[in-house]
Amino acid sequence: MSHTTGIRQAQKLKTRQALLDAALALLEHQSLSSLGLREVTRGVGVAPTAFYRHFDGTAALGVALVEETLGSLHGMIGAILAKTGDTEERLDRSVDLIARHVAAQPSHFRFIAREQHGGVGRVREAIAAQLRLFAEEVAEVLGAEAESAGWDREDLLMLGGLYVDHMVLTASALLDAGPEGEQEVVRVARRRLRLVTIGRAHWLDSP
Repeated sequence: MSHTTGIRQAQKLKTRQALLDAALALLEHQSLSSLGLREVTRGVGVAPTAFYRHFDGTAALGVALVEETLGSLHGMIGAILAKTGDTEERLDRSVDLIARHVAAQPSHFRFIAREQHGGVGRVREAIAAQLRLFAEEVAEVLGAEAESAGWDREDLLMLGGLYVDHMVLTASALLDAGPEGEQEVVRVARRRLRLVTIGRAHWLDSP
């Protein structure tokens, strides 16, 4: 790659990120389905036609925001669950991870919370796909543990889904509660995860 080509590529990536950031700022006050690309490009200071060098429409931009928000979490939840140690400590680490990410990227998680059931099909599907992948990753980690002996694939995926659903609900609750209510949300989140853990221990008990 020539020096000139490298500069152009870097500038292209910079403009793409600027479009994502401008869209995210606008989405604080509206849904993706109502977002106009002219609004986005005006915020970046580029012509509307420049938008299509990076995205084929606002739906594609929304999918990129989904990947930007949730992509960084892949492996983190699984890594925390995979760590050996006290169960209570592991639950605390899981909830703390969610709280830290929501505090660091509130606009991103507000976007996910709004668009998970929003009017843009491609974005709904992208969010659902990411959450399914999370559930599969968590199920794989939990399936390797002694506590999961005798569990079938369907039940492990259900357990992984419970953890992921809990993550999403906790993130939404943290956004609604704000900094002043974070401690209570975290307390309740830990109790709910503890209940899932207790249920897991007795799942294969005879009815």
